[in-house]
Amino acid sequence: MARDERGVTAQSEDFAAWYNEVVFKAGLVDRGPAKGTMVIRPYGYRLWEQLQGELDRRIKDTGHENAYFPLLIPQSYLSREAEHVEGFSPELAIVTHAGGKELEEPLVVRPTSETIIGEMMAKWIGSHRDLPLLLNQWSNVVRWEMRPRMFLRTTEFLWQEGHTAHLDREDALRETMLALDIYHEVARDLAAMPVVPGEKTPGERFAGAVATYTIEGMMRDGRALQAGTSHYMGTNFATAFGIRYTGEQGREELCHTTSWGMSTRMVGGIVMTHGDDKGLVFPPRLAPYQVVIVPISRGGDAEVGEAAERLAGALREAGVRVHVDARPQLTPGFKYNEWEMRGVPIRLELGPRDLANGTAMMVKRLGGEGKQPVPLDVLPRELPAILEEFQSYLLARATAFRDEHTRMVDAWEEFTDAVSTGWAVALHCGTRDCEEQIKSVTAATPRCIPADGEPATGNCVRCDAPSAYGKRVIFGRAY
Repeated sequence: MARDERGVTAQSEDFAAWYNEVVFKAGLVDRGPAKGTMVIRPYGYRLWEQLQGELDRRIKDTGHENAYFPLLIPQSYLSREAEHVEGFSPELAIVTHAGGKELEEPLVVRPTSETIIGEMMAKWIGSHRDLPLLLNQWSNVVRWEMRPRMFLRTTEFLWQEGHTAHLDREDALRETMLALDIYHEVARDLAAMPVVPGEKTPGERFAGAVATYTIEGMMRDGRALQAGTSHYMGTNFATAFGIRYTGEQGREELCHTTSWGMSTRMVGGIVMTHGDDKGLVFPPRLAPYQVVIVPISRGGDAEVGEAAERLAGALREAGVRVHVDARPQLTPGFKYNEWEMRGVPIRLELGPRDLANGTAMMVKRLGGEGKQPVPLDVLPRELPAILEEFQSYLLARATAFRDEHTRMVDAWEEFTDAVSTGWAVALHCGTRDCEEQIKSVTAATPRCIPADGEPATGNCVRCDAPSAYGKRVIFGRAY
């Protein structure tokens, strides 16, 4: 199995092994002591904080307020919505004893919060004047995972979950699509992930939802990643929890509710969308450090170190997230390799000769022409634009990769070939039995009915029954 000098498996040899090695070697994560849990290390958490801060701002800008709800939920709450409890039962962690005694009613460790928030909504909503109720929560959730993979599928993970209540279907659907638009914007503009927004087929809907919408990204092995979802719940949870309001005419009505979420899975998505055989590649808008300065001094030359700190200060004033790697025990070559592994967009090398010339050597993580001398006095002015160019380059690169690995197909043989390396865009009958047959033969599932898909009619690529959606469906193997 091919490895580079860092001991990382080549993506072309074994993408899963590459991913598992790079998230550990780059210092993003470590394994927790309980099965399937993860410890997010400071470098990885700094990336999550960047994403979290930007997403939180967008959520608040649209009128939502943050709240917090309990981690422990009475088991009976989940049982009130039959499809919901059936969908989550295999993943539940349940507390049966506490304080040295068996509990009268077991408590479920939060897998998602529709039930507990529904109970509170029923208390808080009385009149049409109380609507819409727009809530968001940042929290951890627990879903027992049999085959864990760091960031992608872990027993415990971090996320935000929006929960809203509305007067009617139209208002709730507008909210559902607003959340999806926010996720699309965050993925595209911050993570440089060219995701496809669309609706899930009935067989792929969230348990208890009337409709589920998703953003789907293609990773560099051709597989799909569900990067965020938004659900229209209709009146299902309002019925189960008594979420009602009195309308203007004095008549009692059921609220229409939504829920939507994006999680630390996005960290894994960023790794798999942009990484290469050298390690991580971070988009500048989310990178923990956008620039790392490596001072190169002989015998502890204080002048170079002081110049590096002055440069870092000037870059910070220009709004650049910068780090000076002044560790004396490590060679410059080791540092170069390490920061390549850790995905820093731009490295600046500064030695005595560079200082004498009034320059620093700039190295881009991708898309550059090797080392380039740049005058020190122009770096604070020019680096923000260079970082934006790098951000655009990553989005264009990922988009080109996705498009090259997406095929419109009409025959079953074409379908099986397409999903072996990427996505197939095909007509589908919409039945769960057919979806299961496709999955059993190819491991591919319907990722979404793309929102911008062209109208299309004909027969299902698998069973030849009439297509169900009036447009083609994206199929792919997924994480």
